[in-house]
Amino acid sequence: MKSLLLCGALAAASLAWAQSPPATESKAIGGKTITIKYCSPRVNSRAGRIFTKDGLISHDATYPVWRAGANDATALHTDADLTIGDLNVPKGDYTLYVDIADPEHWILIVNKQTGQWGLTYNKAQDLGRVRMTMSKPPAPVEDMKFTIDATGGNKGKLELAWENHRASVPLTVK
Repeated sequence: MKSLLLCGALAAASLAWAQSPPATESKAIGGKTITIKYCSPRVNSRAGRIFTKDGLISHDATYPVWRAGANDATALHTDADLTIGDLNVPKGDYTLYVDIADPEHWILIVNKQTGQWGLTYNKAQDLGRVRMTMSKPPAPVEDMKFTIDATGGNKGKLELAWENHRASVPLTVK
């Protein structure tokens, strides 16, 4: 009986993991690498019920600060000093969160605490916050995705897309 319960628990855990698999986005810009590691949740028929005041994310203990993914906190590593929006980010490791209090104006949070579970957020550890540019993707985005695009020279763009939201911010490698 114990083995049957253990198998059931393992199956449930693996199903939950499969719904938000680990993902990595990495890009070289200006000869330096920027990497984001996160877990990618799926919409799973919850369109229109994720970012609302009473939606999925509003039940998180850190709401309106969102872990920008699922499971572990979203990790940023940069091999060079960056400017994200107007925020200076020294090379190193950080955690990314997003303040979604205003659905039309998300704010990217770069936090100095690393290695924590996604629902562990300490505002005192914020390096800073940057307003993101919001747009609607051409089609709903089923699997949450970060992208980093090189836009020429030492410049690029960090983008987060999920469901009917797309938020981006420019970055520069120093």
